[in-house]
Amino acid sequence: MLTRLLALGHLVLIVFHVRLASCHPLSAGPRYERRGVTTSHRYRTREIAGITVIDTPLVRSAEAFAFRHSSSTVYNHVMRSWLFGTLMVKNNVTLQRTIDLEIQAVSALLHDLGWDQTPSSPIISPDRRFEVDGAIAARAFLHGHPHGRKWDEHRVQLVWDAIALHTERAFSYFKEPAVRLVSQGIGLDFETAEIAKVAFGIPVSEYQAVVAEFPKEGFKQALNETFVWLCGEKPGSTYNTWMQPWGDRYVEGYNSSAHLRIGIIDRNLP
Repeated sequence: MLTRLLALGHLVLIVFHVRLASCHPLSAGPRYERRGVTTSHRYRTREIAGITVIDTPLVRSAEAFAFRHSSSTVYNHVMRSWLFGTLMVKNNVTLQRTIDLEIQAVSALLHDLGWDQTPSSPIISPDRRFEVDGAIAARAFLHGHPHGRKWDEHRVQLVWDAIALHTERAFSYFKEPAVRLVSQGIGLDFETAEIAKVAFGIPVSEYQAVVAEFPKEGFKQALNETFVWLCGEKPGSTYNTWMQPWGDRYVEGYNSSAHLRIGIIDRNLP
């Protein structure tokens, strides 16, 4: 009995220390009313990288929209993010009963619209964080799509929140399950197949199939170039954020020290 208890305790510790799941397990946080739940058997499906995904006109349009506003490297990233989230649902009975797959797909596919570096892009603002630019663009996409216009505003808001908060896990992991799932699916693109298996029960072969279909080659360089671009183009949206180190290290004239909140409080409050 003691041996079995020790083995069980060891397994718990392994799962506890997995980076994606240790602090914010899928079961954490408040329970929410399950509104607009979308399960695959109610909609047409198709296969991508051997994975069955929801196939609605809105999802198809979101994928095409992401393709038009992304580099090939970023497009591969958003596709992997969508598919990793789909695999999380596939391997979790609770998520199968809870997650609106159309919300998850649209949010994941459109989550990096704020990285659009096309000259004079209508998506990019001069002063908002890229996550907010993407959330606003996704909402406009939904309001302008004949199928998106049928959505109630609760679903639209979940997409907005999932995109705006996807990099802020201290918030997104404690929001509605759909918001949390999108952030975690995106996060898996920065992890390994082994982490995905331990944290979320995703078979290594399924994770690897996604990466084989949408390779990660060049992703690190694309990330660095994008963050440097954002810090250079609109530094005010990057001060006091996780992107600030890229500006400090690589952008000439970037002055984060003058915008630290501790300095603002010291200067402006008696």
